[in-house]
Amino acid sequence: MSAYFEELDYQMTPLGPISLRRRRQFKLDVDIVEVLLGEEHLMSDLFTVSEEALSRLALEEVSGKELDILIGGLGLGYTAAAALDNPAVASVTVIDYLAPVISWHQQGILPLGRRLVEDPRCKLVEADFFARMALGSGFDLSNPSHLYDGILVDIDHSPEFFLNPSHGNFYKSEGLAKLALNLREGGVFGLWSNDGTDPIFVDRLQDVFSRAWAVDVVFPNPILEEECLQTIYLAIR
Repeated sequence: MSAYFEELDYQMTPLGPISLRRRRQFKLDVDIVEVLLGEEHLMSDLFTVSEEALSRLALEEVSGKELDILIGGLGLGYTAAAALDNPAVASVTVIDYLAPVISWHQQGILPLGRRLVEDPRCKLVEADFFARMALGSGFDLSNPSHLYDGILVDIDHSPEFFLNPSHGNFYKSEGLAKLALNLREGGVFGLWSNDGTDPIFVDRLQDVFSRAWAVDVVFPNPILEEECLQTIYLAIR
């Protein structure tokens, strides 16, 4: 068994201090790896069902082969890994604002090791996803006309609960419309949320996209001994 608690990394970022730690969860008799931003818990490898579902559910809506996927938010890498598990996916570009998060993958100190870094289909980019989108000139600076088959976002806690107030405009109709311009016709937008379905946000998506809906992801929480519910929003251009 490993040490009861180990801080794997601690660095300052523009959003505040970020830490990566491994600790023993005695109730389950397992080690868990988790990320905190200041005192705020961001993610854990104990619960990855909804992060993986973001890729799985979104890619079920896209036809064809050689799919080109853009992901906003790297985290522990489970959304990107699930996308790469799909044999139709030819390339995955992941944009993350926090350099330490990318570094953890490059060092191989996360539960997924260097899986993303060593997959030639996957590229990790240090950038502000929301700022790049707001420019209106595309996410690929070398090719502004680059369109994607899918854009998946897992950065904020929900469409109403942001890590940074500057993200708020993305979830408005104008921001969603800008995002849609980066999708091929028939491409899919997927969004992870820690909260239940927000019908107002679904309506907003339906105003911008040809189709939009929300999917409940329910999974057991063995620590609380109850079920947890998170949401995946899906929209088709």
